[in-house]
Amino acid sequence: MSELIQVLVMTTIAGAAMPVGGVLAMFERISPQWIEDEFRHSVIAFGGGVLISAVALVLVPEGVRELSLGWIVLAFLIGGIAFWGLETVLARSKSSAAQLVAMVSDFVPEAIALGAAFAHGESTGALLALLIGLQNLPEGFNSFRELKASGGSSDWKIVGLLCALVPLGPIAGWIGFSYLSAYPKLVAFIMLFAASGILYLTFQDLAPQAKDGDRKLPAVGAVLGFLLGVVGQVLLDG
Repeated sequence: MSELIQVLVMTTIAGAAMPVGGVLAMFERISPQWIEDEFRHSVIAFGGGVLISAVALVLVPEGVRELSLGWIVLAFLIGGIAFWGLETVLARSKSSAAQLVAMVSDFVPEAIALGAAFAHGESTGALLALLIGLQNLPEGFNSFRELKASGGSSDWKIVGLLCALVPLGPIAGWIGFSYLSAYPKLVAFIMLFAASGILYLTFQDLAPQAKDGDRKLPAVGAVLGFLLGVVGQVLLDG
């Protein structure tokens, strides 16, 4: 199997985690109510943990390797400001698709970075694919619930919308593999831009939602999500 085919397959699988998360949210009915609430907040916390692990273990280490300090700072500042601006626009428009847009906003640059990593024969590409899939699952779950709460769409229409986003992964991966791999500094900038945006979204959206009153268990989900990324890195290093 050629490397390009691997990129297309992995980004497709990672993107497919979005509608899978939506289907899980559609059939998620747990009793009593407090167990359902605990499960929902734990899923959100797990997604936050995976996002942070992607930042700490792949995006930042790979990004800083290619850039000088000035460019690193610039990439982080632009990423944070861009995602803050996006959140602000969505909030003012009172869009029910805020979580959906946020999910795509980090999925696309990560898929580009994945394609470029495979073009350079780096083992981090496989780890990044795993982390993208793991973060898309709870993000798809959250997006479904957010869109459902708006009351404007049926369950399967929302899942269909999530399915329509899947091709963005292989398209972005193909661009990264075929075109941007020749510009490692640009790919590094994209990685740090995405890392900054992910950090912003995690602490702006996911962290507050993971908190469930006085309950402490959901926070364990964040630890488990991050641990999963650590285990993947250790396995690759071994």
